[in-house]
Amino acid sequence: MARNSAPSAPEATVLVVEDDETFRYLLSEQLESQDYEVLMAEDGERGVQMARERRPDLVLLDVLMPGIDGWEACRRIREFSDVPIMMLTCRGSELDKVRGLEIGADDYLTKPVGYMELVARVRALLRRSYLSTTPQQMVQVDERLAVDRLRSQVYVDDQAVDLSAIEFKLLSCFLDQPNRVLSHRTLLTQVWGWEYDGEVDYLKVYVHHLRKKIEPDPRRPVYIITERGLGYRFQMVGCP
Repeated sequence: MARNSAPSAPEATVLVVEDDETFRYLLSEQLESQDYEVLMAEDGERGVQMARERRPDLVLLDVLMPGIDGWEACRRIREFSDVPIMMLTCRGSELDKVRGLEIGADDYLTKPVGYMELVARVRALLRRSYLSTTPQQMVQVDERLAVDRLRSQVYVDDQAVDLSAIEFKLLSCFLDQPNRVLSHRTLLTQVWGWEYDGEVDYLKVYVHHLRKKIEPDPRRPVYIITERGLGYRFQMVGCP
C-alpha cells in the first residue's frame, strides 16, 4: 500500500537475510539501536518467504548464502514486491554492482560494512520509498511521449509503459529541468539522496533502463542526451 510520508523509525521494519549468525545479530543490534524493528532470516529461501509474508519496509540481503543466493532471492522478491533491497557482499567489483542493480536491487554495500554508512543508507532508501514528491500534471513531451505525473504513468505511442519508482523519479528530474545539463551529482542527489552523490554506476544503469523504455532507438537517444564528462540533458522541443 502506498504511503504519503515516511514512517517514524519504530514503524519501519527491516528484514536482514544473512547466513552468518554473528554478523546477522550485529546488523540487528545496530538497526534496533536506531529504533527499527528487525526481522531475521538465515538463508535466501527463508528470506523470500518472510518478505512475502511479513512485508517489511526494507530488505538487507547477503549475496553469498547456501541454497539460493542473494541474486536469486532478489529476483524472487521482485516478482511480488517493490520493497527497497540493499545487497551486502564481500565482492565489490563494478560488474557485481551492476548485476545487483540489473536484477532489481536498490543499493549495494561491500563488507566489511561501516555501520554509520549502513544506517545512513537505510534511512535514505526508506525516505525515497515513502516520500512522494511527484507534481500533479500531465507532460506531453512530443507526439510520441507523454507523462502523467499524477498517476506516475508514461505513455509511448499511446501505450502505457511500466517504469520502476526510481526510473520514474529520474524521468521526473529530467522533466523538471528540460534542455539543461544535469550533472551526475545533481541527479544522484535528487533521485537517491546525498549519500549517493558518488555512485555514478547507479545512474548509468538506470539511464540505460529508461532509454530502453522510452527512446525510439536506445542506441541513438533523442530524449536523454549524454553530455560527456558532465552528465545528461533531457531534450524537449518547445521548452527554454
